[in-house]
Amino acid sequence: MQINLTGHHVEITPAIRDYINEKIQRIERHFENATDIHFILTVEKLEHKAEATLNVSGNTLHAHSVEEDMYAAIDSLTDKLDRQVRKHKEKITDHHARERNKRNYS
Repeated sequence: MQINLTGHHVEITPAIRDYINEKIQRIERHFENATDIHFILTVEKLEHKAEATLNVSGNTLHAHSVEEDMYAAIDSLTDKLDRQVRKHKEKITDHHARERNKRNYS
């Protein structure tokens, strides 16, 4: 997966880059068909904002989070994206095949 990081009024340090890569691995575990993700990190006065757009097969997922700490914003953002990815994966899974197999064994 290709990861793009953009910072508005904030410098993307190696520590932030490593932290985001670590958090993205959790999303990759749940759904391996993600092609690329674009992070935008912004600082406005006391608000730290994190936004992400994730391109998956057949869909685009978007999430944003605003916290007092950048790391907390990244945590919240990845939790939201993870929920969206799991929901997307559930939608594309064919549940009818499982039901047909159950009927054949009965």
